[in-house]
Parts: sequence; C-alpha cells; structure tokens
Amino acid sequence: MTSTLTSVPAPSSAELSSLVQQIAADARRRRADGGHEPPTAAIALVKEHRLGAARVPVELGGGGYTLAQLFELVVDLAEADPDVPHILRVHFSFVEDILRVPSSEAKLKWLPHVVEGKLFGGANSELSSHNVGGGTFDSTLTPTATGYVVDGTKFYSTGSIYSDYIRVSGNLPDGEVLSAIVPTHSDGVEHRDDWDGIGQRHTGSGTTVFTRVEVDAGDTLPFRNEPIERRPRNSFVQLILHAIAAGILRSVTSDAADLLRSRKRTFTFAAAESPREDPQLLEIVGRLTSATFVAEAAVAAAAATQDIAADAARTTGVDRELEARASIAAAKTKVAIEDLALTAAGRLFEVGGASATRQGRSLDIHWRNLRTLFSHNPTSYKARVLGDIVVNDAELPEAGFF
Repeated sequence: MTSTLTSVPAPSSAELSSLVQQIAADARRRRADGGHEPPTAAIALVKEHRLGAARVPVELGGGGYTLAQLFELVVDLAEADPDVPHILRVHFSFVEDILRVPSSEAKLKWLPHVVEGKLFGGANSELSSHNVGGGTFDSTLTPTATGYVVDGTKFYSTGSIYSDYIRVSGNLPDGEVLSAIVPTHSDGVEHRDDWDGIGQRHTGSGTTVFTRVEVDAGDTLPFRNEPIERRPRNSFVQLILHAIAAGILRSVTSDAADLLRSRKRTFTFAAAESPREDPQLLEIVGRLTSATFVAEAAVAAAAATQDIAADAARTTGVDRELEARASIAAAKTKVAIEDLALTAAGRLFEVGGASATRQGRSLDIHWRNLRTLFSHNPTSYKARVLGDIVVNDAELPEAGFF
C-alpha cells in the first residue's frame, strides 16, 4: 500500500525544507492579496506529502518522527504560516491517541487512513457548555439498528473544514459520552466558516453542525477523557500551541530585521544616520531574537519530556509521573513565554516608526495571532496550579487542559 505513496519528508531534510518554503511562499502571496484566502493550497501540500503521518513508525508507512522532531516541524510550519500547524493540531493529537494509548482494533483501523495522507479534525467544544472541557454535551448520539445518529452544534471545530474525517463527541441516552468518526462531507454535516477571532483567522475554528448524521457502530471510539490511569494527559495539544507561538516569534524577528534594512528615513535625534546602523534599533532586534531563542528552547525542553512519556506509554503503559512532568513542562512553557512573546510582537513596531503601522504591512498579524493562541486555557490558571505544586506539593488537575 505504501509503495505508491509519496514518502514522508525526513526530519531536517532538504525535501522538508522545500515543502515548508512552498507553504511560506503561499502564505506571503495570500497576505499580499489581502489575507482573505484560506490556506487550501498549503493543506493540499500537507496531504500530498503525508505530513500527518510524521509520527507513524517507518515500518508502518509513516515518517518515524520523534516528538521532539515533530515539534521542530510545528515551529517551522508556524514560521511559514501559523494557521497550518493550528489546523493540524487536532490531527496530530488523534494520531497520538492511536499510538500512545493501549492498542485496540477500533483505533488501529484508522491508521491506514493517516498513512494515506488523510487528515482528522475535531468537533468537541460547544458554546452552550458551562464547564469548558467537561465530559457532558448537548450534542447526542442516538442508537439505531446499525449504529448511531449524531445531532448537535459544535464550535471551535478547528481544522475540520480542511479535514477528511471529524471526531465528534456527544452524549448517549444514558448520559455516557461517546466519540464517532464521521467523514467530513457526510450527509447532514454543515461547515460554517464563521470563526471571527482577531487572529488565527483561517484555522476553520468556527461552527460545525450535525443533523441526523448516520454513523456505523464500528466507527466509534471511547471519549478521550477516560480515567487518567489509562490514557496520557493532554499536554501534547497544549505544547503545540506554544510551538506555534515560537514559530511566530521567528517571523517577528525576521520582519523586524527586514523592516530595519529597508528603512531610509530616520529621526533627527537618532543615534545614526542609517536606521540599520542605529544601535538603539539594533538592540530591539537583538531582544526579539533572544525572545525567540528562549521560546524555542522552552518548547524543545518540554518536547523532550513528551518523548519520554510517550515512549513509556507505548512500551510499559501510561506512567502517571512521566505524564505529570510533561504536563508541568508544557504549562511552564506557556506561563514563561506569553508575556515575552506578546511584548516582542509589540516592540516590532519600534524599529519602523509610524509607517510600520500601515495596514498594508500587516505587521499587527503577529500580535493578533499570539494573543489568540495564548487565550486558549488562560495563563493565570496554569500559573496558579504551578504555584500550588511548588508551595503545597499539590496534584495536577485531572482535566483535559492539563
């Protein structure tokens, strides 16, 4: 089966670099055209090169990436176009579910689709939910003679509009929760591209409506918030957001450098006649590149703990202590880099003067994207938990966002 497929680009390979450069070129083109076009071409490239199978072992037809290598890829993609790895976030998480939790036929049946280049999106959150991330939904899965009928309205269904399959969760009549895998273009599935956030505008993070969507009983999976003793924590999906932020910081630095190199005008009280030789402006760029280094280093360190926990989950079973270390590292990364990143995205404008604020330059896109990413699972909650651990040796919350 895999012999006819395009090989997954190897980590750090010239092929992978070329692919990322193509995605970056497409993003620049769309940005120059006003930024209204979605990254359809970029996602087509992702599918063609089967990046969604990066984590699948080589012997099964995948790329064999470690988690550290996967997060390096996420940073690279985010520098090229931060919408793209955000779109893939749920897919990568789904693949980890297949690889890391105890194996079952119900899960492994989807692995060949991943290897073929198919993408999986998610439709879980509901605006009607009061306890965000909880295990109860207004959406329902009603039993039929052969399976279930799915009904409900989901928001934050990131990436679903670009995906081939959607993992959707809902309540059974007895109150239990079940997930179903639904082909994206099934009868009764409606995608509303209505995400209107200030950033990450083309991630497809809006509404997906399910109206009497039929699903076979064999296309269901246990809800992922099963007891933590039997599953890895969800720190993986948290760290993806922080890796995207690190990639955006690369763009902040490169845009600041490009802006400084291209400037001709300066102020009468400037420290040098040429902006690119002004020590005060060069200091700002130096601080931006240092912030980028810190963010990337934090993500890499946290990714290393992810690899350790993942290796254990695949061999000896889920290790609560290793999973906790990975969760704590991901949380520390978020708390450490948020203010650093948002400040850097604001300071970018200091090297360009008032002309840098012109809408045609779109330099505000970095701050808007970062602000949107960091608004996932507010930092104040993460910092409070970390402080409680340090002071009181508290346990991590057994919730999806940790």
